[in-house]
Amino acid sequence: MSMKEQFEEALRGKAWEWGVVSTGDLIFSPELHKACEQNVCGNYNKNWGCPPGNGTLEELKAKILAFPKAMVFTTKYDLEDSFDFEGMEVAGEAHRKLTVEMMERFGKTNPVYGAGCCTVCKECSYPEPCRFPGKAVSAVEAAGISVGDLSRTAGVKYNNGESTVTYFSMLLFNE
Repeated sequence: MSMKEQFEEALRGKAWEWGVVSTGDLIFSPELHKACEQNVCGNYNKNWGCPPGNGTLEELKAKILAFPKAMVFTTKYDLEDSFDFEGMEVAGEAHRKLTVEMMERFGKTNPVYGAGCCTVCKECSYPEPCRFPGKAVSAVEAAGISVGDLSRTAGVKYNNGESTVTYFSMLLFNE
């Protein structure tokens, strides 16, 4: 069974959509990475899955391009309305669980990038050494990859309709 088929089997019934992209087709945005440096989300210099802990844009790009393919997968959740932040948090946690599951199953040989900062630990040890380096998940957008661009490249929907939220992760592989 190919890696793609193994990923699909692991995602079936858990992910909303998935698609494969050539990493050479990914668009790396210095501006997006700079948003991290400006601490837009509040995790800069606080989490191993975010800059500067997970590396420079050049280092992240090199790590990603070392693999020819990426399996992009999404989860979609219905919300009560577009202001249902509690629902978004619950959905985000469910997506992170799937991302960690994929990391635990495939991450030794296939790096995984997720939605938002790493949440493997309740409180990140940064800047002290990571307690679980084999489980740490970097953010897709912290690598300078726009989720909107990624969705178009992978052929998966970015917007799944009113009162929904969609989260993205990607898994790198060689075949």
